[in-house]
Amino acid sequence: MFLRKQILEGSGEESLFLWGARQTGKSTLLRYLFPDAVWFDLLLSDVFRRYQSYPEQFREVVLANPAKVVIVDEIQQIPRLLDEIHWLMVNHQVKFILSGSSPRKIIRSGSNLLGGRALRYELYPLIYSEIPDFNLLKALNNGLLPRHYLADNPKKLLDAYIGNYLKDEIIAEAKIRNIQAFNQFLESAAFSNGEMVNYTNIAADCGVSSVTVKEYFQILEDTLIGRFVPSFQKKPKRRVVQASKFYYFDVGIANVLLKRHKIEDGSEAFGHAFEHFIYQELYAHSKYSDLNYLISFWRTSSQIEVDFILGDHEVAIEIKATNNVQERHLKGLKSFSEEYPVKKLIVVSNDPLERKIGNITIKPWKVFLEQLWAGGII
Repeated sequence: MFLRKQILEGSGEESLFLWGARQTGKSTLLRYLFPDAVWFDLLLSDVFRRYQSYPEQFREVVLANPAKVVIVDEIQQIPRLLDEIHWLMVNHQVKFILSGSSPRKIIRSGSNLLGGRALRYELYPLIYSEIPDFNLLKALNNGLLPRHYLADNPKKLLDAYIGNYLKDEIIAEAKIRNIQAFNQFLESAAFSNGEMVNYTNIAADCGVSSVTVKEYFQILEDTLIGRFVPSFQKKPKRRVVQASKFYYFDVGIANVLLKRHKIEDGSEAFGHAFEHFIYQELYAHSKYSDLNYLISFWRTSSQIEVDFILGDHEVAIEIKATNNVQERHLKGLKSFSEEYPVKKLIVVSNDPLERKIGNITIKPWKVFLEQLWAGGII
């Protein structure tokens, strides 16, 4: 078992939601942290049918089986249970942990969200510091969902994930009628992975309107399958682009949708996957550390770019897959630092040793990630 960074720190005796895309390891983590909890798995068909038909029996079972913690896995399957849970929290001080792969159904149904009484946590794919003997090429090829990373041949697992989950469950949950268009959208969105999103072009590819494409992206956000990285626009002296970038939640999922073959060091696909991987680490660190710093990117109308800006221009980061960063790779960071005071200018690369060029630090990716998770970057 992987020792995860997410240990629900600060929850104490409070009830909480634990959200995360399918197969990120929520159930494994909760069984490890709370081995004596009373457990309800709503993915089991008999359990689902019983409490969907008779939600009051859930209350009766909890009251008859007193425990310090009650876990309800995949709570979004039966939003009605939240009324019973709310009552038990208020009247019997039961601590609930409610895990799920998508808050969309609960939010859209207007169900009881426990009146702000439950904290919110998320679990993401694996990160560098959770994996003993971490293998970068394996991570870039397999992705970082635990089963996929460990697999010798993950292609069938990844195909099944996309077919059974992205193309079946999400379509059913979001009640999408034009299935063919949505399936085409998933692949078209992958071509925007790590790039600025052009709704008009994607709409033309899918044969739907730009409005529908925006709704599809919203579905991916609501179901925790993807997220946007906004453009940094604070008082710009130069004209900057306003469109956001988009990333799928896991590099392995993007690989399959993009039909990438085996990623090798030095290839173009390696560079794109490497940037995606570093973004996953930054996003997880922002949330797990409770710093919750904004991650944005900067690009001018003349195509000068910095991959990631952390916080309020505290740290500017450029990702380069090369093992020999040179002066020509530093143009974006230098331009950004001319506009904004920046505490740290960093290039994350495959260089073997850390070095400095002026006020810009070139960090090997391992050094960068070790410093990131030790609190040494932001």
